[in-house]
Amino acid sequence: MSLASEFKEFAMKGNVVDMAVGVIVGAAFGKIVSSLVADVVTPVLGKMIGGVNFSDLAISLGADPKGVPVLVKYGVFLQSIFDFLVIAFVLFLALRGINKLKKPAVVAAPVAPPSRQEVLLEEIRDVLRNPR
Repeated sequence: MSLASEFKEFAMKGNVVDMAVGVIVGAAFGKIVSSLVADVVTPVLGKMIGGVNFSDLAISLGADPKGVPVLVKYGVFLQSIFDFLVIAFVLFLALRGINKLKKPAVVAAPVAPPSRQEVLLEEIRDVLRNPR
C-alpha cells in the first residue's frame, strides 16, 4: 500500500472527518462566546463594578538599558483569569439551556397492576387482620 493511499484511507475515516468538523464548529462557537463576553457581558460588569480595569495593574522593576520600563503586568493575568471565568460561566449557561431543550419530557411509567399472586396474598392478609 502506498503512502498516499494509506493517508487517504486515514483521512477519510469517519472519526477524523467528524473531529475536523468539531474543531471548526468549536472555533466558530468560541468566537461567538468570546464576542458575547467581550461585547455584552464585560461592559455590563465593568459598569457595575465602577469601570475597574485590571489590565493596568503592574509592578515596575526599573528600566532596561534603553530606558524602557520593565513591568510585571500581573493585572493582565488577573484580567485573563476573570475573562476565563466569565466565558466558562456563559458557556455553562448556554450548554445548560441546550441540554434542557434536548431532554425529552419525563413521562411517568404507568404502574403495572399487581399480579394474581399479590392480590391473593393481600386478600389473605386482610382476612387475617380482621377475623369475622
